[in-house]
Amino acid sequence: MVLGLIVLAVITVGVETNVDKALVDSSGLLNASLLGWQLIYILPVAILTNDFFISGFWMRTFASKTDKDLVIGTSIATVAVTIILTLVGTTGLLAAWTGAWPGNPPQEGSIAFFLLLEQLPAWVVGIVLVMTISLSTAAFDSFQSAMVSTASNDLFRNKLNLIYVRIAVVLIIFPVVVVALKSPSVLQIYLISDLVSASSIPVLVIGLSNKCYWWRGFEVVVGGLGGLLTVFIFGTIYYGNADDGANLLLLEGGLYAEDWSVFGNDPQGTVCFLEQLVTLDQAKGHRFDAFDRPHTSKAANPVRGEDAQEEEQEPVSVEVSSTKGRFF
Repeated sequence: MVLGLIVLAVITVGVETNVDKALVDSSGLLNASLLGWQLIYILPVAILTNDFFISGFWMRTFASKTDKDLVIGTSIATVAVTIILTLVGTTGLLAAWTGAWPGNPPQEGSIAFFLLLEQLPAWVVGIVLVMTISLSTAAFDSFQSAMVSTASNDLFRNKLNLIYVRIAVVLIIFPVVVVALKSPSVLQIYLISDLVSASSIPVLVIGLSNKCYWWRGFEVVVGGLGGLLTVFIFGTIYYGNADDGANLLLLEGGLYAEDWSVFGNDPQGTVCFLEQLVTLDQAKGHRFDAFDRPHTSKAANPVRGEDAQEEEQEPVSVEVSSTKGRFF
């Protein structure tokens, strides 16, 4: 369905729309700008970190039979998503160059795709809308399945009847719809979720490395909250008052600001915040022993499966020290 939507949209847009060369030059969209260079960094980070919060992706990840299958599937999906996002993104350029956007009265850039659709034949618009709604419904179904699985397994440890979990998920839908209708912009909701993910996911990913054996839940929680705090601190310093710093957490000014405000929503703040823990521990005169490598001892090699690597490696069992590391 996605392939059909892309092919149909590309052909009809290429045939039915007329690009005004005068608008290409006057729009200035092909010129370098501060916002353009910022988005090269902001959008990939926001999309990548936000995908870690999508349970449907994790369900498909754990459904992979081997790591090789996961790499192949992820590579194919990355190429497909990159092509689709590029084509969808160019509709904004075409909408501006054909005169469909900003329109009269001026409309927001987030609906440029639908403004471009108005120039296409009615039957094409109908098919595209049906396909778009179908894709949204399919994504919503995946989110529902992921919510049921997460609630049943992670929250209630499979001790609660599945029917009650499903009823709870259905009840959650109503306030979500109300928030979406009352929100001044649906895009702002996505931006807030991107901000949360960009602030908390980097400290979570660090713990996935075996080299970071000292990384525990404390670092993940404090680092994530500290990342959000650094956004507020940055906004307060940048704007000179705490109110605007708090508004930066909600991205009240939107993403497309011609300054460095949105660039303060940076995942590096989480790591910088954790670095202060070491400084605080040293200031109190305590030895910062969280980085001490635990004692290891070799254990017997277990029987390996058919999909194991040919080179056998001796696993390592970790002996946990009775002395707990101190941060403060």
